[in-house]
Amino acid sequence: MEIAGIRASEILDSRGYPTIRTRIWLKNGVMAEASVPSGASTGSHEAYEKRDGGKRYMGKGVLGAIDGINGVIARALIGEDVRNQSGIDTKMIALDGTKDKSSLGANAILSVSIAAARCASFLQGIPLYRYIRGLMPGKLPRVMMNVLNGGRHADNNLDIQEFMIVPKEGMPFSASIQMCAEIYRSLKDDIKSLGLSSAVGDEGGFAPNLETDEDALLLLTKASEKAGYAPGKDVFFALDMAAGEWADEEGYYLPKRRTKLTRAELMDYTEMLTKKYPIISVEDPLGEDDFDGFSVLTSKIGESVSVVGDDLFVTNPERISKGAEAGCANAVLIKPNQIGSVTETLLAAFTARRYGYRVIASHRSGDTADPFLADLAVGMNADFIKSGAPARSERTEKYNRLMDIADDIEAIQ
Repeated sequence: MEIAGIRASEILDSRGYPTIRTRIWLKNGVMAEASVPSGASTGSHEAYEKRDGGKRYMGKGVLGAIDGINGVIARALIGEDVRNQSGIDTKMIALDGTKDKSSLGANAILSVSIAAARCASFLQGIPLYRYIRGLMPGKLPRVMMNVLNGGRHADNNLDIQEFMIVPKEGMPFSASIQMCAEIYRSLKDDIKSLGLSSAVGDEGGFAPNLETDEDALLLLTKASEKAGYAPGKDVFFALDMAAGEWADEEGYYLPKRRTKLTRAELMDYTEMLTKKYPIISVEDPLGEDDFDGFSVLTSKIGESVSVVGDDLFVTNPERISKGAEAGCANAVLIKPNQIGSVTETLLAAFTARRYGYRVIASHRSGDTADPFLADLAVGMNADFIKSGAPARSERTEKYNRLMDIADDIEAIQ
């Protein structure tokens, strides 16, 4: 059970940028590995992602972070009991010694943290989600599938970053995946029938040019009905507005539409969309530090809609507590690489639960085929999971893993 070696290497993520894969092996020969994702639309309060700079890979290389893993981190952790997750994570955080992990890098620390958790689950002969959760089987989250991409995730003219479909509550997990995949295929047919491009964005969702962002919701409505599912009954919609990308000193500027909105106008626009369409979740509808605005919007639509803080909270327990005490949002996006370790990720989810917030496990736009997020979502009893479209292996591996977990839980029950 003692760590015998740690070795990291540079691999590519789904956008073709470098990221880290770390392998940990024990004295008894057990070995596990983990790779970490990277975001394009990132909050300024996220933990630091260490990159090399310079010309290599346009400055996106991670050799410096890898040197830290293979050097100072490995020397500190060899001989540690791999089952002591909090001790391992705490030691790495202390080694870094900064508030934002800017010395070793959150990407470096997280890759070791996940590899250690996976190695411990192998050692104990239990699935990773059960190791994270304890011996209880956990529950399956509802999926939020991003089937239309915009914002910084696509080179089209949509300002809203993600248009998602959400199966109704209580569906068997495999049936919910089937529904989403069928709507996705129907959506592609409709886009092509309009003579538009069916090319995809960073997260596998289609990225056509449309007259307005609202047209995307009309497309979702038509595609759902064509696939045999009723919007508002069988399937619902969710948005990631990523409005922090629009914020400026005067309010909000939607760069693709070249439209300026005040905070009040943006809130009115969001409220209108939630009343007109079966939208049950709106992520980052305001800027990353607009706690007051989030509080007002939550009071307006929070009874029927999940108002989700992503850049507002950045998986940080301190910011979650601050927001919850001010009545900001009612749901939290959990992204492990925003905070940098498994232990801190679980603390963020626990903090959200303590305030009665919904928990949404989320991938990043630059991801890998590592399915850790699926096990994490079940292990922390997430209400929802975001992993992109039902296309491309870095997205589908999470959904495939969840279907395996669903089979495991059904067999246990």
